[in-house]
Amino acid sequence: MFHNLIFDWSGTLVDDLGPVIEATNNVLGKYGIPAFDREQFRRIFRLPYHEFYAELLPHIPLAELEAHFRPAFDAAISPVTVLPHAREKLEWCSALGIRTFVLTSMDTLAFERQLDDFDLRHHFEATYSGVLDKREIIHEILTTHGLDPAETAFVGDMTHDVETARHGGISSIAVLTGYQHAEILATSRPDLTVPDLGVLLTLLDRRHSAARPVATVGALVHDGHGRVLMVRTHKWGDRWGIPGGKIERGETAIAALRREILEETALAIGDIHFVLVQDSIDSAEFERPAHFILLNYVARARSTDVFLNDEAEKFQWHTPAHALTLDLNQPTRVLLNEALDRDLIPLE
Repeated sequence: MFHNLIFDWSGTLVDDLGPVIEATNNVLGKYGIPAFDREQFRRIFRLPYHEFYAELLPHIPLAELEAHFRPAFDAAISPVTVLPHAREKLEWCSALGIRTFVLTSMDTLAFERQLDDFDLRHHFEATYSGVLDKREIIHEILTTHGLDPAETAFVGDMTHDVETARHGGISSIAVLTGYQHAEILATSRPDLTVPDLGVLLTLLDRRHSAARPVATVGALVHDGHGRVLMVRTHKWGDRWGIPGGKIERGETAIAALRREILEETALAIGDIHFVLVQDSIDSAEFERPAHFILLNYVARARSTDVFLNDEAEKFQWHTPAHALTLDLNQPTRVLLNEALDRDLIPLE
């Protein structure tokens, strides 16, 4: 299941092919090159667009071409419209807590105007426009926003979008509503091809509905001297909680617990005791709708030298009583109270 979707703009969410063809033909006409019809344009145009123009007009600076293109685009007769199913797809993403972004080569001023004209700005966490080669910043986007490549896809209508996804190590979803024909898109071998965003919505909705609960492990880690470790993470709304994570296939719960604690805090643990299992079903505290089965433990740290990875923002050692005064996520509060009731935390 994808938790992050990066969308191309032109040909994916918005149909501006008509004005682009008009403006392109206006530019080419100034240098004596015959106009393209729609089908010819879809077969020859590609991104990065400076390479497209370099083949046709190799001795003309890109800045000069853009100076002709932009006013011609603004003066085009053909309308720009939101593509069918685009709004429904974005609303579906919002309802499920799927993070959405835009990465487009479109001129920033024109893009920003369309974003507001079509009232789509509120759907996106961040947008990146005016990017000639999307491959150059895809890693920056993933890093800046903490996007897990395994949970992220790039949705676009051109081979360059598929190549950008592959360059970033994320999934590629090609839609056939835009600038390139299906046979041209197929040469880039996208991970998934759909005729439009309506079909994509249906496919992903089925996968989401069929998604099974995810088994996770976490531990209330103590130092053996009356203090417990609390970590704060944006995944739980910047609340305090315990380190932990998903159990990988073929891994025992205890092995997963040791690995997750070590990865997230650099702590080796021992004296591990199972405490309870909790259900977390579409918790309002978590960053997105999800169903987790939480296997909760108490464990002793072999040292107190914590080094967080990028999954957490801050850590603190507290007495259990003080920890209960923090803004804890609910599963951590339940675990802490249970551990105290059963005297599982040494108090010295």
